Amino acid sequence: MKRRAPIHRGPPYLLPLSPAEHLNRPHVWVSINCVPPGKNQLCRADTGGAVLAAMSFNHERFVWHCRLCLLMPDHLHVIMAFPREPGMATTIKNWKKFVAGKHGIDWQRDFFDHRLRDHHELEEKTSYILMNPVRKGLCQQPEDWVWVYRPNNRPPPQW
Repeated sequence: MKRRAPIHRGPPYLLPLSPAEHLNRPHVWVSINCVPPGKNQLCRADTGGAVLAAMSFNHERFVWHCRLCLLMPDHLHVIMAFPREPGMATTIKNWKKFVAGKHGIDWQRDFFDHRLRDHHELEEKTSYILMNPVRKGLCQQPEDWVWVYRPNNRPPPQW
């Protein structure tokens, strides 16, 4: 018996991912904070576009697979997958170092990460991230927020 892919009935801001696609390379939810907390370093014309461009640069060169990156004034959330080598910690450290040096962002020393175990958790975290600026009163609807990078040009690579 042939199984059909599930029909996505969630809100339009959710990005569905099939269980098979998720198993190819687990995604990780990463939050990176700026210091000091509360200071807007990311959602500004002089830095926001550059931070998203640096995220895109690594995505396009298969340094990582970015599913979603959203900037908030003093932190960012990203859902991404990494190759085994050089690994998540080294890859993020190098990216933060580049962005800090080139664009003057003051990052907190480490970052928070959480492995997304299945496609349900992936959709839940995607929704949470996209609703973050709405919850903080920065926009009315998720699609109004401009500080977002959401490439959908390919599935995660088979690293």
